[in-house]
Amino acid sequence: MCAKCGKPLPEGIRVGFRDVCPDCKAELHTCIMCRFYKPGAHYDCSETVEYPVIDKDKANFCEWFSIDVNFAQKPDKHGASKTSPETAKAAFDKLFTL
Repeated sequence: MCAKCGKPLPEGIRVGFRDVCPDCKAELHTCIMCRFYKPGAHYDCSETVEYPVIDKDKANFCEWFSIDVNFAQKPDKHGASKTSPETAKAAFDKLFTL
């Protein structure tokens, strides 16, 4: 799933340094799209990276990068879940049904 537009990415995608989302053209080789991204860890990474990546939403050249196939289920850097507006609205509407 793309971190910017929320569209599913092709199954088994291998993300290179300069790859972008086919739908919104957002950069994919970013910290927040990586399975090692762990806010609160040293440099916000569970790997032993040698330098911090300042902007976690921008493409970088980290060689530890591995796309997180469970990205959609993880909360974002502010603790919010990554649900689509439609899913969020359906959950809200469900609160008021009998």
